[in-house]
Amino acid sequence: MPTYEYLCNDCKEKFEIEMTLAEKDTGKKPSCPKCKSKKVVQVLGNVNVIGSKRESSTPPPSCGPSCPTCPRY
Repeated sequence: MPTYEYLCNDCKEKFEIEMTLAEKDTGKKPSCPKCKSKKVVQVLGNVNVIGSKRESSTPPPSCGPSCPTCPRY
């Protein structure tokens, strides 16, 4: 389930809440856990990207005949 980060406009508390995509799409807005205000805004938090390491077949621009780790030379 996705985690969303919010900031309370009243008390400036920053908090996270888990919510399904369906709940988010319907406009569900949480209340602040500290002051119970509904005046909260979503903030962008950290993003985790999962994937495989992709290696480039092109050597770095500084690579050349004197480069000891270059596979091309």
